[in-house]
Amino acid sequence: MSKAGLEHYLNEHPFFRGLRPKDLAWLAELAEPLECEVGDYLYREGEESRDFYLIQEGLVRLEIHAPGQGDLVIQTVGPGDVLGWSVMIPETRKTFSARIFQATRLLAFDAASVRARAEQDHHFGYELCKRFSRVIGERLQATRLRLLDLYGQPS
Repeated sequence: MSKAGLEHYLNEHPFFRGLRPKDLAWLAELAEPLECEVGDYLYREGEESRDFYLIQEGLVRLEIHAPGQGDLVIQTVGPGDVLGWSVMIPETRKTFSARIFQATRLLAFDAASVRARAEQDHHFGYELCKRFSRVIGERLQATRLRLLDLYGQPS
C-alpha cells in the first residue's frame, strides 16, 4: 500500500479518525507491515512494550498465564482492532500474550517514536491517550467477563 493509501486507510479507521493530517502522515511513515502465522506470538506477557499494532486481517488471541492452568484466552481480536495500549507508558511490560490464531497482517508502530512525538506535541499525545483509553476499557471489560466466566459461582 502506498503512503498516501495508508494515510487514507488510517484516516478511515475508527481509532485514527479525526487525527490531524500531519499526524496521519507521520503515522503512515512510521507504520511497518508485519505478517504472522498461526501459533506465532506477536508478544508475550511480561515483555517490554516496543510497539502497538493495528490488525488488518486475521485473528489474535489475548492470553494470560494462570499457574496450574496454563494459558487462558481473555479475548480474541481481529481486523480493525488495536493492540498494545501500554505503548504510551515508558518501561511498561505487556499485560497479555498475543498469539496468532489465524494468519494475520498488521501494521506495527514503534513505541519509543510514538511516545517521543507525544511528549513533543501534547495535542497528538492527548488524542492518542483518549483513543488508547477506549482500548484499555474494552480490554478491562473483556477480562472482567472472562474472569466471571472462569470463576463465577454457579447459581
